[in-house]
Amino acid sequence: MVLDSLSSSLGNAIKKILRTPVVDEKAVKELVRDIQRALIQSDVNVKLVSELSKRIEKRILEEELPPGITRRELAVKVVYDELTGLLGGERAQLPKYQRGRSTVVLLVGIQGSGKTTTASKLTWFHKKQGLSVGVVCADNFRAGAYDQLKQLADRSGAEFYGEKGNPNAVEIAKNGVQRMKEKGIELIIVDTAGRHKNEGDLINEMKEIAEAISPDEIILVLDGTIGQQAMQQAEAFNQATKIGTIFLTKLDGSARGGGALSAVAATGAPIRFIGTGEGIEEIEPFSPPRFVGRLLGMGDIEALVEKVKEVQKTTSMSKDLSAIASGRFTLKVLYNQMQALRRMGPLSKILQSIPGMGLSLPKEAMDLSEERMKKWMVIMQSMTEEELEEPHIIDGSRMRRIARGSGTTPKDIRELLDQYKMSKKFVKQMVTKQKRFPGMKGGQIPKH
Repeated sequence: MVLDSLSSSLGNAIKKILRTPVVDEKAVKELVRDIQRALIQSDVNVKLVSELSKRIEKRILEEELPPGITRRELAVKVVYDELTGLLGGERAQLPKYQRGRSTVVLLVGIQGSGKTTTASKLTWFHKKQGLSVGVVCADNFRAGAYDQLKQLADRSGAEFYGEKGNPNAVEIAKNGVQRMKEKGIELIIVDTAGRHKNEGDLINEMKEIAEAISPDEIILVLDGTIGQQAMQQAEAFNQATKIGTIFLTKLDGSARGGGALSAVAATGAPIRFIGTGEGIEEIEPFSPPRFVGRLLGMGDIEALVEKVKEVQKTTSMSKDLSAIASGRFTLKVLYNQMQALRRMGPLSKILQSIPGMGLSLPKEAMDLSEERMKKWMVIMQSMTEEELEEPHIIDGSRMRRIARGSGTTPKDIRELLDQYKMSKKFVKQMVTKQKRFPGMKGGQIPKH
């Protein structure tokens, strides 16, 4: 697995917090220390680790719990969110090469970064996607580059072009791209020399060849074992080209891989692929959420994170709970909460999640079985916006229309309205009680 040591350390930290009986301030601080240790050992910048730690601790201790979510579940989600943000956010930089047209990709990088191996990995990956691929060897500096790339191209079934003995790399690249386009090759990968030791020379060569072949994408190949030093190359590259992406190689166990990943992500340069081994098949599109999931040892944890995300992404959640807490309880609020929280139990669970409302509600007032919830939601779907916001206007004529539209009976609608009125009554009572205890904050962690 990629970055085994980091994955093991972070995974153990998550398992520990999930086994903790009470997620209090002490437990959160211990979690943060475990994460700090794991990231620093993987060469992640100390300042980045410090800022990340503060955000994690603050969010776990201070964020209000969404309905149906425990503090330990929130802790896992926060760690997942913050690590994903550290590595570039939710976006996945997946290639969008089109069938039936030629796309030209230019590979650049300093000597030893792994460009030739990367060319073979990209060839293998895109051949699997059904694209025809051609490789152009514009590396006329390194001895054996021509033979190595030709052999790799042959292994993966790609077209190959090179000119042994031609000292002009720009001319080779231009001729190769033209030949590949004439053959109708859909993805043309141009491999260049990596003889330069500084970013300035690298960028100059990139620009010179780019002017000759007009690539659709320029990929900077970076060696993941150089750790935080990757930032300098990524920054120079990212400033020089707006169509650039990163391929990070050698992430198959290096202790500095975390440093390279976080350093590159911090520049804003999109990481398109990562290499996870020497084999040509050891390549994967870089997706920060998926990568972090693997680091944390997701499985059951993945389902947990998705559960929290599902609740948090419900845009009406916050507004509806505020409406309930203020006594503004409409059929529309009831419908929204049923839709978002059907898997989390009855409405009583929603109401008991409101700060200060840990009351035991009468069963007859909040008995919302799955079957009844489904029926009532269908009924409410047949109502107008005005009826959902102002249920008192629903008379006999409206009931008959709603019943026809929902495939139910007026009796079913009266049952829903009776239940709604009873629920609203209890909500009002709870709001009144909450106002007597304004200092109560549900879900807050006692600080020692």
